[in-house]
Amino acid sequence: MEHRFPIKDIAFQAGVSLATVDRVLHLRPGVRPATRARVEAAIGELERQYAQARLVGRRFALDVVMEAPKRFNGAVRAAFEAEMPTVRPAAFSARFHLAERMSHGELAALVAAIRRRGSHGVVLKLPAGPRTSDMAAALIRAGIPVATYVTDLPDTARLGYIGLDNRAAGATAAWLMGRMLTGHRDPAGAVLLTLSSARFLGEDDRARGFREVLAAEFPGLRAVVISEGMGIDRSTHDLTLAALETDREICAVYSIGGGNRAILRAFETQGRMCLAFAAHDLDSENRALLADKRLTFVIHHDLRQDARAACQLFLRHHGLLPRDFAIAPSPIAIATPFDRG
Repeated sequence: MEHRFPIKDIAFQAGVSLATVDRVLHLRPGVRPATRARVEAAIGELERQYAQARLVGRRFALDVVMEAPKRFNGAVRAAFEAEMPTVRPAAFSARFHLAERMSHGELAALVAAIRRRGSHGVVLKLPAGPRTSDMAAALIRAGIPVATYVTDLPDTARLGYIGLDNRAAGATAAWLMGRMLTGHRDPAGAVLLTLSSARFLGEDDRARGFREVLAAEFPGLRAVVISEGMGIDRSTHDLTLAALETDREICAVYSIGGGNRAILRAFETQGRMCLAFAAHDLDSENRALLADKRLTFVIHHDLRQDARAACQLFLRHHGLLPRDFAIAPSPIAIATPFDRG
């Protein structure tokens, strides 16, 4: 068993003899399972104490690189800035590189700058693709750990993923929406799924989870997918309007990529009723739409918890949290017009 502590310290922490600790460490027989578990627990506790002692006074600088609509970028930045001062005893700061769209040239220049300057960790929310994966790999080769946020990157040795289980979120939206639409009619018709871009794997996972549950539980409903509006109002409005003009059976919306005011305007332009509207994230726009009962429900998760998870993930990488410390997907939460949080 690997450890970095004197046997006498382990024995004192576990309340057993030096000989017992020696037998446990060298996997010798003659030790009861309960006693072996006490020794292993003592080593784990010493690991935690050691990590806490090493954290005192340490400063960590992260880089947060995101391509997303301003409303989501702003919400994430606010969450990181609110949560980082509470992470103790280490001190965290972040440099934010946020834009609605980034060219490959801009991203390459940014990655080069981070490599020159150095970073204790990079949080990435970017569209998937070979160039993005190559940029992430370049950071990792330079010894800079990378974590993906909300949407993942394939074939990348990233440190971990932070955010929702996207497929489960989509499945949740389908289940709730299908049950709601049965209250209006024998469930038949079409649900409009709006993605900002299929290049965001997290959005594609949400759409996949939605379609799977819709097909299994509500076969009378079908999904109509539009994409590449990038969550920007004008492009999202035009894509929605075109879908409504083409398909008269669209009666509900699952907005995966945002631009919800624009989607609602397209319905109004067509004189069409939206029987159920599910969205993602409690940004300022969605809070206002929810309060006005223009959204039926919003799937969200705690962005501040995400910020803390990112800090913890990088602390583990730098050997300042136990090696077995794990990050779980963020719990799914549902907000309705009657939430006052």
